[in-house]
Amino acid sequence: MSLVGAYVALSKPLVAAFPVLLLAWLRFGIAALAMPHWLKRSADEPPMTARTRWLVFLESFLGNFLFSICMLYGVSMTSAVSAGVIMASIPAVVAVASWLFLRERITVRIGLAIACAALGIGLLALSPAHAPASPNAAKSSMPWLGNLLVFCAVLCETAYAVIGKSLTGRLGPKRIASLINLWGFVLSTPFGIWFALSFDFGAVHGGIWALLVAYALAASIWTVWLWMTGLRHVPAAQAGVFAVLLPVSAALVGVFVLGENLSSPQLIAFALALAGVVLATWPGRRT
Repeated sequence: MSLVGAYVALSKPLVAAFPVLLLAWLRFGIAALAMPHWLKRSADEPPMTARTRWLVFLESFLGNFLFSICMLYGVSMTSAVSAGVIMASIPAVVAVASWLFLRERITVRIGLAIACAALGIGLLALSPAHAPASPNAAKSSMPWLGNLLVFCAVLCETAYAVIGKSLTGRLGPKRIASLINLWGFVLSTPFGIWFALSFDFGAVHGGIWALLVAYALAASIWTVWLWMTGLRHVPAAQAGVFAVLLPVSAALVGVFVLGENLSSPQLIAFALALAGVVLATWPGRRT
């Protein structure tokens, strides 16, 4: 979760240097070159059923491909701090999804967490943007659209968490990471090639290339493997406690690395979002 928050924030310089769909294609391509050996099925792993293949595709399409597109476009239009606050609603949204699709009961505490997340996002939407000036004036003038896209990324991440829990009982973490990255590469290839044909790669300096490699490895390999490995040994509700590190990490990178400011409304929204995370994920009393 700390790595996800960091790369959500650090993707701002990348979306300033690359078109979003080209950036997504490069990310999946770099990661694919780094882990072809993870595609091989281990001896103790059963063959994939049709249902498992469908879940792998959905995991990649929703939690990998669409998440990347929504998140990258979103952070290009809003601040990293704002993105972090919105991403803090993930545990509450997962609770709603569990109620809708798994028929799990929403307790009073979870209801309060959802209310905190809604208030935080609402306050954020009404507060002025404080991100550094973007070279793309058309995009930077629409922080509300950026916030909306980041929330769509939250919905994609929710699907990623729910489907991922099911996949960890069928496939190993390394194979899940490699398969969903490969699907992401396939889905983004037509768009990536289209933008690559007219893009001036020589204008991108070495620091951005280094950041791109780190972003690709973190987003497609390290975070996926860590999360899937953790889900095999920890209940999903308990794992959700650590989602608090995502908005904290994104905000810290935004303030200390990207030079963004925390306004008073953003600070209150951030506090509400973190309160919602704590309420949604605090372990219940043992019976």
